[in-house]
Amino acid sequence: MLRGGKIAGAIMRSLQQLSNDGDVLDAVVIGAGWAGLGVSYWLARRGLRHSVLERGRVGETWRTQRWDSFRMNTPNVQTIMPGDSYDGPDPDGALTRDQFVDLLESFALRNALPIEPDTAVNELAYENGAYRITISQGRLWARNVIVASGSLNCPVRPVLAAALPPTLSQIDASGYRRASDLPDGAVLVVGSGQSGAQIAEELAEAGRTVFLATSRVGRLPRRYRGRDIMVWLLDSGFLDVPRQEIIRLAGRIPPRGVLGSVRTISLQSLSTQAVILLGRLTSIEDGGSLLFADDLEANARFADDASDNVKRHIDDYISRTGIDAPVAEPDLAETVALRRPNPKINSLDLFRSGVTSVVWCTGFKGDFGWIRIPRALDSAGQPAHTDGIGSLPGLYFAGLDFASTRKSGIILAIAEEAERLVGHIQGHS
Repeated sequence: MLRGGKIAGAIMRSLQQLSNDGDVLDAVVIGAGWAGLGVSYWLARRGLRHSVLERGRVGETWRTQRWDSFRMNTPNVQTIMPGDSYDGPDPDGALTRDQFVDLLESFALRNALPIEPDTAVNELAYENGAYRITISQGRLWARNVIVASGSLNCPVRPVLAAALPPTLSQIDASGYRRASDLPDGAVLVVGSGQSGAQIAEELAEAGRTVFLATSRVGRLPRRYRGRDIMVWLLDSGFLDVPRQEIIRLAGRIPPRGVLGSVRTISLQSLSTQAVILLGRLTSIEDGGSLLFADDLEANARFADDASDNVKRHIDDYISRTGIDAPVAEPDLAETVALRRPNPKINSLDLFRSGVTSVVWCTGFKGDFGWIRIPRALDSAGQPAHTDGIGSLPGLYFAGLDFASTRKSGIILAIAEEAERLVGHIQGHS
């Protein structure tokens, strides 16, 4: 099923049939990551004729935009696809990048999902009551389209990045693979969210001098009161908080808290590993001098408060339900003192500090420019939807971060999300 030659031939035969008899598929899924495969699983179970179009291979983004040592942040017991369950020996472990890709390929093969690899979508349009999907091999038509191409696969750099000297090596988190790929010298990591914290830690462990420009991001402990934190968050309903409630409380959708795949990562623990912590990067002066806000301590406190709030939520849940859970044990990453640079660093001369490369860990967005349908996207070029249901009949979005709840965008959400979207398709056929 997944071999390129056979698939290419099948695509051409399918396109020839479409051009001959005007056939229209029940649905087309765009993207063969965990979200697209999950939707395909439910489409197949409901007997809906569909194809899954993938620009590269199954799990392409996971193959090409994750560093070599990357591990999932959900434990093995939660890293499962629809219809599957975990029965292995390490429920609290974390899959590597390559193991997760293997999981996706196995799922697609076991369920005989109709995947068409190496089939990039050039344009999605709507005409004559159906969706027209233009690919390099021709056109497909469908009554419904589920876009599952990812909302966090295009790195976002701040405008000031263009002011850095051209001799400086600059890459995004999605382009980072290993410490040895970077030029000799110190490394500046900008952004202390999920990717920034983990990459900074890896670089420090590799013996590199690391400067980390911090940001206002929460933190989660890896384990708490005898369980993996993600198990508590799921069981306690923390992940079921609706998107609108999160916006109401925070004023916006905040970045997800830093969660180490193996152990807790905090700004404090990074500082004990010789990572030189800085405030938020604010500007770049002529000649390559970088300026930072005086907010390091405030950023550390924000992360501490976020962790404390989550633990209080779990404590309340344990008390309310009468669960027999062990008492909390001290987490070294959260109890160690923050080591501040002395003297405080508010500016950094790239040449004098020996910085030869910058890793930008400043966020991602989705690339939906190929969707050429009025009102399908908002003013920022991102999907216009309600709980994954698009603004036009028959248009859906799967796997979006925070699409409907805090759980949206995490693999453990796709089983219920995919079933719900496919149910909506059937109900509105």
